[in-house]
Amino acid sequence: MNIFKTFVLMALLTGLMVAIGGQVGGSTGAMIMLVISIGMNFFSYWFSDSIVLKSYNAREISEADSPQLYKIVQTLAQNADLPMPRVYVIDSEVPNAFATGRSPDHAAVAVTTGLMRALDYNEISGVLGHELAHVKHRDILIGTIAASMAGVISMVANIVQWGAIFGTRSDDDNGGIIGTLATIIIAPIAASLIQLAVSRSREYDADKTGGEICGNPMYLANALEKIEYYAQRYAPMPQAGTATAHMFIINPLENSKKALKNLFSTHPDTEDRIAHLREQAREMHLLA
Repeated sequence: MNIFKTFVLMALLTGLMVAIGGQVGGSTGAMIMLVISIGMNFFSYWFSDSIVLKSYNAREISEADSPQLYKIVQTLAQNADLPMPRVYVIDSEVPNAFATGRSPDHAAVAVTTGLMRALDYNEISGVLGHELAHVKHRDILIGTIAASMAGVISMVANIVQWGAIFGTRSDDDNGGIIGTLATIIIAPIAASLIQLAVSRSREYDADKTGGEICGNPMYLANALEKIEYYAQRYAPMPQAGTATAHMFIINPLENSKKALKNLFSTHPDTEDRIAHLREQAREMHLLA
């Protein structure tokens, strides 16, 4: 069901890109946007991991650099029947983590120094179990493509908006003023909602599978509670951007002043995620 839901959402994003291309440039524009969509998917497939790791100044570590962290990842990868991913550390006081990579054979997990200090061994294993679940489900690639496509739709909408302001488009072109307004206003909102829906649906599944990988869903539940606590009290991560916020276990841009627990959030409500994990623990007879 999750795979089917994601397929439908991604198809809607592609269709939206083609529709905008048709609105802006007719059949030629639709074809151009389809080609752009395919090109973006290819680019994201090959380069998304290196780009995001560089943007956060993540440094790769070996077993000698951090034996405990490396051992946790190694054990969890074995539990999940996954190849050993590369392990990275980000210098940031804000506890957080993410996974990246186009496939399980080319995956990497990254944690902040703040996470390593704030969480205990079991809680770190819960967080990394969640991230390896993303790797197992190939969520990283899907989320990156969805974010890229939504970004292009917003960019084209801005171009159309400026074109309308400076009178370079006629109201009679490709749908008239209604089509132009739909491109400028409705399309970017729809693209954003679809992208965020993709992100939230993957988080719930990663929580569930992550609880299984680490052996106890309460490890992840306790970790999420701590990470949320720090997220509400620290300033957002300075390197964080909207294009990559969906990759983290908790949105690094959200704090008590900015968080929007609604359709415009990249992640489900943390309390709701914890409740799901508690229920999972009860079903596994790990919690009374």
